[in-house]
Amino acid sequence: MNDNGSGRTKSQASSFVDHRRVRCVAGSGGNGMVSFFRGYRKPFGGPDGGDGGNGGHVVFKAHKNTKDLGHLNSVIRAKDGEYGRTKSCHGKSADHKEVLVPVGTVFKCDQKTVFEINRENEIFIAARGGVGGRGNEFYVSNEVRKPFKAEFGGQGEELVYDVEMRMMATAGLVGFPNAGKSSLLRAISRAKPKVAAYPFTTLRPHVGMVFYEDQQQISVADIPGLIVDAHKNRGLGVAFLKHIERCRFLWFVLDYSAGQLTEQYECLKHELEGYKPGLSERSSTIVVNKIDLAEQDKDENLQSLFPNLPLFSVSAMHGIGLDPLLVHLRDQYETPDETEQNEQENEF
Repeated sequence: MNDNGSGRTKSQASSFVDHRRVRCVAGSGGNGMVSFFRGYRKPFGGPDGGDGGNGGHVVFKAHKNTKDLGHLNSVIRAKDGEYGRTKSCHGKSADHKEVLVPVGTVFKCDQKTVFEINRENEIFIAARGGVGGRGNEFYVSNEVRKPFKAEFGGQGEELVYDVEMRMMATAGLVGFPNAGKSSLLRAISRAKPKVAAYPFTTLRPHVGMVFYEDQQQISVADIPGLIVDAHKNRGLGVAFLKHIERCRFLWFVLDYSAGQLTEQYECLKHELEGYKPGLSERSSTIVVNKIDLAEQDKDENLQSLFPNLPLFSVSAMHGIGLDPLLVHLRDQYETPDETEQNEQENEF
């Protein structure tokens, strides 16, 4: 079990979660105490009511080993501070509720971005705990020797956030159902998405890590298959398109056996553009899958169909053409992110 309290097994962890709506409830402060000391030979010892402790904050912290948001509960609650006590004892302040999230997590409230965590160990205080109330000992003065008042602890904040990952994977596999995206992910990574001979075997995105000899790991996401009019939210189209938006590069997986490769590509681009203008212009790669079904005497120059895009002919089932594709993935990974470049230019 991870120290972030997810408690998921290895088979459950294969399903990737890049969005959660959470309600953050901070702890309330403890009430102050009204008390007067009574002791042996000191029957009127004066006020000794202690202060209440502070409530805990709800804090999100970026951690590089946290890959998704599947461990987040719908309600995240911090503990309350303890009440003040007699004999001038102050209540204990509650520990902050710390939740680990991936680097690049975005927090939105009412569709507006409130905060974005972009660096390792950076924190975001999502809900602040209430301040502990003062006990009657605090109010002792020359004018008021026996105060009979104390404060209630402050109420902790309660806020609702849409927590989203800005980037879920380096490359996202985009294609129609049964184009072989899941098979391709299984062939190049250790992920084990479901593979079957019927459409929509993938209902949630899966992210696989591609391992290289120098120990570098690069993430590739298997996006559930799109259908015509997905941008109009037909089926679960918009939900699937949101996942695509969180990939740095797009790999259009085209089914060679279905033919009409250019029509497949243009239809997929149309769905992306209908969802978000400009999304289809993101750096793209054409992956023609099931090339093992090509006729032996058929000599077709596939690259001529897509002259301005890198193209790779592969067979995920038989492991054909995967090595050049993995070299291409490494080159894409080492390409500087345009967002990071813009941030660095703005700093200067």
